[in-house]
Amino acid sequence: MEPYLGANMSAALDLQPAFRALSDPTRRDILRRLSAREMTLAEVTAQCDMTRAAVKKHLVVLQQGNLIHMRRAGRETLSSLNPDALKPVVDWLSYFEAFWDTHLTNLHDVLSNSEENQ
Repeated sequence: MEPYLGANMSAALDLQPAFRALSDPTRRDILRRLSAREMTLAEVTAQCDMTRAAVKKHLVVLQQGNLIHMRRAGRETLSSLNPDALKPVVDWLSYFEAFWDTHLTNLHDVLSNSEENQ
């Protein structure tokens, strides 16, 4: 399997804002909530244990990572998940999935052999 990085380094660098956004557990929780439905800032804030300003900062980082869409509806700003933006992240991570599958299988074999020899 050809590594995602080897194919196009600039494409991998384009993922940095998405990985930055995903690096924080609060932002991952907000993404999970937005996967269910579009929400206003007030609705997201009501479900998080933080100030409105803090939630807004998290939403901006998610938007910079292209993981959410934000749109105005009258006086409200609505946020929704951008599922298409997750595909390049999943594609990049899938390369490493094969690596871990192989190494975990090898570890399992070593541990099994160790138990049999005891």
